[in-house]
Amino acid sequence: MYRFLLALALGGLTTAAAMAQDPVKVDPNHYTVESENADVRILRFHYGPHEKSVMHSHPNLVAVFLTDMRTKMTTPDGKSQEVIGKAGQAQWEPAGSHLPENLGDKPIEGILVEFKTKAAAKSAAKATGAKPATKPAS
Repeated sequence: MYRFLLALALGGLTTAAAMAQDPVKVDPNHYTVESENADVRILRFHYGPHEKSVMHSHPNLVAVFLTDMRTKMTTPDGKSQEVIGKAGQAQWEPAGSHLPENLGDKPIEGILVEFKTKAAAKSAAKATGAKPATKPAS
């Protein structure tokens, strides 16, 4: 009985650790660090047509799309949502885990400004007026 509980607990820790993976470490083919300081980390992402990432996590962030994009975001619970972005658009994203996939026939690229402190995140969200991701119209 104790071995079962220990295995269950360790499995839960492994799952939690997998869900909190840094995209730069688990998917360096798609994510690179452009700049970093005590308040923010700025990432560049680039996906070729129909490329898919691995499950990873981000803190609160602002995403700036450099290209038009149509992506599918799958969350750890297996649910997915299509997300559309237009070149030049900026949007706020709360912290979370996901597995992105480029649904388009063209490469996509963008900048992610990840906030290391809640104060910086709150200030940035208010200052930018960035809006959450949108679902495509049905």
